[in-house]
Amino acid sequence: MKKHSLNFGDAWEYAPAPDSTPVVIAKSYGLFIDGAFVSPQSRKTMPTINPATEEVLSKIAVASAADVDKAVASAKKALPKWKRLPAKERGKYLFRIARRLQERAREFAILETMDGGKPIKESRDVDIPEAAKHFFYHAGWADKLDYAFPGREAKPVGVCAQIIPWNFPLLMAAWKIAPALACGNTVVLKPAETTSLTALRLAEIFQEVGLPDGVVNIVTGAGETGAALASHKGVDKVAFTGSTGVGKLLAEMTAGSGKRLSLELGGKSPNIIFEDASIDQAVEGIITGIYFNQGHVCCAGSRLFVQESVLEEVTTKLAIRMQSLRMGDPLDKNTDVGAINSAGQLKTIQGYIQCGKKEGALLHQPNHRKVPKKGFWCRPAWFEGVQPSHTIAREEIFGPVLAVMSFRTPEEALKRANNTPYGLAAGIWTDKGSKAFEMASQIKAGVIWCNTYNRFDAASPFGGFKESGFGREGGRQGLSAYLELV
Repeated sequence: MKKHSLNFGDAWEYAPAPDSTPVVIAKSYGLFIDGAFVSPQSRKTMPTINPATEEVLSKIAVASAADVDKAVASAKKALPKWKRLPAKERGKYLFRIARRLQERAREFAILETMDGGKPIKESRDVDIPEAAKHFFYHAGWADKLDYAFPGREAKPVGVCAQIIPWNFPLLMAAWKIAPALACGNTVVLKPAETTSLTALRLAEIFQEVGLPDGVVNIVTGAGETGAALASHKGVDKVAFTGSTGVGKLLAEMTAGSGKRLSLELGGKSPNIIFEDASIDQAVEGIITGIYFNQGHVCCAGSRLFVQESVLEEVTTKLAIRMQSLRMGDPLDKNTDVGAINSAGQLKTIQGYIQCGKKEGALLHQPNHRKVPKKGFWCRPAWFEGVQPSHTIAREEIFGPVLAVMSFRTPEEALKRANNTPYGLAAGIWTDKGSKAFEMASQIKAGVIWCNTYNRFDAASPFGGFKESGFGREGGRQGLSAYLELV
């Protein structure tokens, strides 16, 4: 194995370019129930922290079981009128939400970066535009549901409990709220405890566009709040994005209850580079697939399989590209790698890095000399000499850690790619179209990218197989999760 020791010194230094757009953050936030912000009956709050500075941004309400009762009752009360509303009128509300998101995009991008730690260019160029796109897309479906499923009548499921993670706070909210509303359902949303600010800011948009009271309710809190919501008898559908462990608990909790359930869970996605691929393009795809978002993506291409004949070329170019990544203030427009979302997640990632070293893999990390002293930071890492039995090759790390392995034949690549309990996503890099289609037809993953990675479209369904969950979000297929088809 070749040891890569590259240091470009000041060659990659950029002058600071922080986004200075002012964003007002209240000292505390209540729950959003029945069209208004209200204090929690629990009287409890929790801090939400800027992971880049460890500064407390605000205090967030912690919803108790009684607060969840109130939110579900509000959604249930609003349901009859909302589902009877002409579908075209429902679509108008979604269009208004999408337009208002675009108008306030800069504000939302900065808030997302401050609360979650991701670089501003990711929030600005991906998260916020994609969130608006999902509202636009589903607004168009609102009055066409019977055409989406010919020969069947489409009816709403009812009250939907939606629980979302911290990696894409606003985008995940849009993924779930937009199709639910387009189909005539009402919603109780529970954001992640560490990243609730943009969901609560989205509630302000609901007020601005005049969304009827109770159609969307937002309850904040930790795991207890989510459990109270998912187990509530007034809920007709549970949609969850998060860890596989919690997904299994939700499956047990809802079994036999009559509730609809959809789960988008973890992944250990393979990224396969063949010798006939455009190597420079593939290396950039690796960077996009795992490092620009700190690896905080369930579909991150964290297992890299490279054909043996180009392994040295790929790893050399990867080392050079990694050294050029800029780490620092997430609000700086030059930053490529931001902060890890929380101290707990950072500890988990560091544990996996130590485990990889202990099990014999060779660790590479670029020499970022100016890693901030405060905040939760992890230098991007990749390992060579990884074996399929290694922990870092089997378990989801949810951090900027890449396991590099080699293969000789397409059959070996396919076998190793499928050797995982997960099945969320995969990437294939080759200049041969027939090879791409042949591999894609045999890889057991819900989403497969060819010669690109981590590209999303509201019209394309997203979801996994095996322990990566079931059900789809986005596209016509995603609508069916929020409809009773008779």
